[in-house]
This record gives sequence, structure tokens and C-alpha cells, in this order.
Amino acid sequence: MTDIGFDMIAALAAVSFLAGFVDSIAGGGGLLTVPALLLAGLDPAQAIATNKVQGSVAAASATYTFGRKGLIEWRKAWGFTLVAFSSSIAGALCVQFLPRSVLEVLIPVLLIAMAIYFALSRKMKDEDAHARMTALAFGLTAPVAIGFYDGIFGPGAGSFYMLAFVTLLGYGVIKATAHTKLVNFASNFGSLLLYASTGAVVWPVGLAMAAASFLGAQAGSRLAMHLGSRIIRPLLVLVSGLMALRLLLDPANPWRQALQKASLALF
Repeated sequence: MTDIGFDMIAALAAVSFLAGFVDSIAGGGGLLTVPALLLAGLDPAQAIATNKVQGSVAAASATYTFGRKGLIEWRKAWGFTLVAFSSSIAGALCVQFLPRSVLEVLIPVLLIAMAIYFALSRKMKDEDAHARMTALAFGLTAPVAIGFYDGIFGPGAGSFYMLAFVTLLGYGVIKATAHTKLVNFASNFGSLLLYASTGAVVWPVGLAMAAASFLGAQAGSRLAMHLGSRIIRPLLVLVSGLMALRLLLDPANPWRQALQKASLALF
């Protein structure tokens, strides 16, 4: 890693403030911070690990704000949180054994489908709806799968959590956002602990970004509570679409490679 000066750390903090703001409402803050860290000179492993610091703090900041307003059902949520935390550690431990190409093919498709769902679904309201499963069944499925995925790969985990809370537990948009921040903090923090143990985290950069993301998340979560689905819904659509686009534009993505091969074969 090249030396990072104060001006670069300040620039990364500014990006992190914006990421924390977006993350607290719709997730996807890593869409901004990971590329910024790579441009600053960190290698991919350091960028992903360091990003977990600001991601964890942003989620914790938003969780605190939502929790103070009584939007988190703590008796149910603690179980979801512990499951997501444990699953993310398991995912981070298994990352070397699972084919990343499968995720790179599947995740953009899921994100696009989610963006369409968020745009068209009539269930995206501020009021709660009928739950499709019990809290116990939910805790044994959604946080397990999404937490595991967050430990392995990460992009879109917040959107996946949001979708699960809305469609499976029937939570209204604001309540679902509040619980998403809590479980997303747990899965971010779990994988952060594992990355920290390997020495991949660049702490001076991570802590500066974390302080900025804390402030950004405070602003974003307050705006989310004020505007509700009027801001959460369009941002979910935008962020899910942008994350899918970013993954598809990666030269290493199998979809892009297949399209390039098809183009060469035709022309």
C-alpha cells in the first residue's frame, strides 16, 4: 500500500460521510467507499477489510437512532442479530472454499430483480402488513443466508435484509429499515473481526472513515424516519440498480466476459 496523506484521508472521509448517509437509508454505501479505497492505493483485500470498519460504524449509528425512536422490536431482533453475526463469521471463514464466480453471476440478477420489486411492489408502505412466517422461522432462514453471504461477498446485503423483513415478516418500510441496520451491523461486525485478525484492516484510514460515516448515518436515518417510503423506496431502487451495474461492469464478471465473447463471435 502506498502512503496515504492527510488530504487523501480527508477525501475518503468525505466519501464515507455520503456512504453513511446512503447506507442508513437504503444500504449500498460500499458502492462508494470500496472504489475510493482502491483509488487511494489499498489492495483489494485491504479495501474490503477497511471498508468493514466504516460499514459497521455507519450501521451502528443508524441502529442507535432508529432504536431511540422505538422502531426496533428488541426481543425478536436480538435473535436475528446473533444469527447474522455468527453466519457472517462462518461465511468469511468459507470464502476461500466457495466459487466466487457463482456469486458474480447470481448477485447482479438478484439485485436487478430486487430493484424491479421495490419499484413496483404495493407492499412497500410505511405500515406493517401480514407476516408470512413466524419470527422463529425467519430467524432460522433469512439472517442465516444473508449473514453468510455478507461474510463471503457483501454487495447488496442490506437490500436483501430489507426485502426479507418486508416480504417475510410484513414490516413497514421504516421498521424494516431499522431492523435491517441492526442485523447488517451484526454481519458487518462479525466479518470485520475476522478480517482484523488477519491484519488486513488499515486502521488509521478505517477509523477516519468510520467517524465520517457515523455522522452521515445520523443524518440519513433521521431523514428516513421523517420521509419514510417517499425516500427509502426510490433509494432502494437506485442503489440496487447501481450495485448490479457496477458488478456487471467489472471486467472479471462472467456476464461481461460472456457478452464480450458473444460480440467477438458475431463481429
